[in-house]
Amino acid sequence: MKYTATVAAMMLTALLSACHKKEKAEEPPVAATPAPAPAAAPAAPAPAADPTPEQQELAKKKSLLEYGVMEDKYLNDPRGQWATEAKASSVFGDDNGRKPSESNLAVRATGAADDHSWTNNNIDKGFDWLELSYAKPVNATEVRVVLPGGKGAEAINKVELQDTDGKWNTVWEGMSEVKRDQRGSRTWFVRTFDKTAYKVKGVKITLANNLQREYKEVDAVQLVGDQ
Repeated sequence: MKYTATVAAMMLTALLSACHKKEKAEEPPVAATPAPAPAAAPAAPAPAADPTPEQQELAKKKSLLEYGVMEDKYLNDPRGQWATEAKASSVFGDDNGRKPSESNLAVRATGAADDHSWTNNNIDKGFDWLELSYAKPVNATEVRVVLPGGKGAEAINKVELQDTDGKWNTVWEGMSEVKRDQRGSRTWFVRTFDKTAYKVKGVKITLANNLQREYKEVDAVQLVGDQ
């Protein structure tokens, strides 16, 4: 009896083991996760078409109009005034005891922009300055220098203001980023600053001659401010 029970138990265990193996064999294989598709490369931008002659002419006229609007705003600024007196460190042709031509004197930089200008006497040597006086002392906010053909725009390296006591105050000093304005015959060098607490009666422009190797010309210098 004991033997029979033992045999029966062994047979039952073998049967259960066989069923368990069958169930494992019948389980479906787990599908492998597909790899993500590679991202598509961005399409190359289409080459820009060259502007037509008509488009080029329209862009040129638009640029000229923008220049004209800018210059008209400056020339007719009710807060701006032009110098009444001027003196300079050098004048073209004043070396070796010679008397320079009146067409190059500092006084040519007084008054509004009129295509008459002061010309210095150095191409690339040392520093030159132009000092200007104004009729109405103002609390200044801006200085605008008019340069024919941009001659000197890159050489300006300091702007000073003179108060009514005669003291000079530097409001800007550094390397000019202004280049010749290709839109017109004049280039405007403009420096804006916080309104001065003192009244300004004079402006002094200093040029580092080796920064722009040619003779420098200044047509006019406008002082902007409030009385």
